[in-house]
Amino acid sequence: MSNKIMIERSHWDPESFHFGLESEYLLVDAESYRPLWHPDLNFEVLNQAMEAISIADLPEMGGNEIELPHTSNSPYVIEGYHLHDPQGKAVNILPKGMEIRTPVCDSLASCLSTFRTLYQRMAEALMGLSYKAVALSYHPLETEFYGEQEHRRHDFWQWAMQAMLSFGPDINISVPVSLQERMDLHDLNQKINYYAPAMTCFSLASPFYAGDIWKVRGRVCKSFRTHRRSTYAPAVEMHPREHFRFEFKPFEMTHRLGDFENYFLLFLTLLLDDTLTGRASDQMRIYDLGAVARLGFDAETISERANALLQRAAVVLPQWGFDPKPLKSFEARAYFHYTPADDMLMWYAHANRDLTSVLKKLSDLED
Repeated sequence: MSNKIMIERSHWDPESFHFGLESEYLLVDAESYRPLWHPDLNFEVLNQAMEAISIADLPEMGGNEIELPHTSNSPYVIEGYHLHDPQGKAVNILPKGMEIRTPVCDSLASCLSTFRTLYQRMAEALMGLSYKAVALSYHPLETEFYGEQEHRRHDFWQWAMQAMLSFGPDINISVPVSLQERMDLHDLNQKINYYAPAMTCFSLASPFYAGDIWKVRGRVCKSFRTHRRSTYAPAVEMHPREHFRFEFKPFEMTHRLGDFENYFLLFLTLLLDDTLTGRASDQMRIYDLGAVARLGFDAETISERANALLQRAAVVLPQWGFDPKPLKSFEARAYFHYTPADDMLMWYAHANRDLTSVLKKLSDLED
């Protein structure tokens, strides 16, 4: 049986772009900053607090899905491992954390502004439960989760267990009909396979595993989340029957609103530019993401791909009415081969290897 109910949007301009942002958060104790997980969290308690948040002044929530056991069309979703009754109906969730899902927005500026408001209201509600939301892409202490397979297909079951430890954003863009008509989805998938590892590199932000720095053969690495998810999860989900919605998934979580904006701008560049020539198979994407997770911009050919994207963004985005100037911060990351994970490692070192200091810095949204 289906555990999702689609809520249609009342109005849709077929010749406009539309945007939506989904972002997942680790929850911590508000006083000690101890990372929490499903043994500490309760679906009903979290859901009741989120449903009490007023959203009447925000854009309509059409275009989203209600996912059982949630029963309201809310931008706040408790993420975790679903438990089902014998008929396959979702009746409970073992929570891993919180997710914000913006409504479908008619402009990128509206999407980011709405997200900011939703984040602030979520943070206030969580404080009432003595929790804070932290933008970290992988649980810094827990390493494994096991749940019963129930009715799940085997590959979905394996991913559902992996996802219990991972936190990330989904970047959603629907393109105008005039652009849809000339899109070759197979070729687009191969293009995304080639450039997605470089795009992900700008966001690498989970250098911790099992309570300490993640290392491979003694070398400090950038992202356990990308290392773990690359073999399980796709880079993009294409939904041509949902107003040609493209959902880009490999970016990591960030506490910077400007990073979210740049995630959209990079993905727009990839969708809109016809001159980028790189193409790769699913297998090569997995291989490259594995290298990026360890080496960042030093992985083979990744710097060249990143710079190619930035150069084309400066040309193609203005042609479609988008401002590429926010990408200046990403140009600096590419030039210095610097990732958000490097910031986290520096904070960790300065705090004498205390994760609490890192979690505190990631618990507020930088505007």
